[in-house]
Amino acid sequence: MRIAITLAACLVSTLLSAAEPAKTILVLDCSGSMWGTIRGRTKIDIAREAITKVVGGLDATTQLGFRAYGHRRKGDCEDIELLIPAGPLSRAAYLAKVKALQPLGKTPLTRAVGLAAEALKYEEQEATVILVCDGLESCGGDPCELA
Repeated sequence: MRIAITLAACLVSTLLSAAEPAKTILVLDCSGSMWGTIRGRTKIDIAREAITKVVGGLDATTQLGFRAYGHRRKGDCEDIELLIPAGPLSRAAYLAKVKALQPLGKTPLTRAVGLAAEALKYEEQEATVILVCDGLESCGGDPCELA
C-alpha cells in the first residue's frame, strides 16, 4: 500500500539521517480512530506494516524505543505507556509489542510526545521522537506549542 510505503520511507530517512544515530522513541497512536479505513485497510494495519518495514531494515545497534497511547482504556487521556525504552533494537520483541496493541481510546499525542522526549533526556543529548498517528489531539494538548 502506497501510504505504508511512504510512511516507512519517511521513518527510515529520519532514523538514518544522523551521522551518529540518536536515541529514538517511536510513538504509536492506538486511539479508537485507528480502526478507521483507508482504501479498505485499517489505519492501524497500515501503521503496523510501515513500522515492520522500518524495523526490519534497521541495524541492531539502533537505539529505538516504543511508546503507545490509547491502547488500554477508552476515554482516558492518561493512557500512555512506554513499552520499550530506547536501547539496542530487538526486532522480534519490538514487532511483537507493535502487533499486540489494539486501538481503543483517546489521542493524548502532545503528552505522549512530551513524555518520549523527556525519557530521551532531549535537553542533555540529541534525541528523536517519531509520531505515527492519524489525527488530532483529543485531550487538550497543543502539539505545536510543545514543539
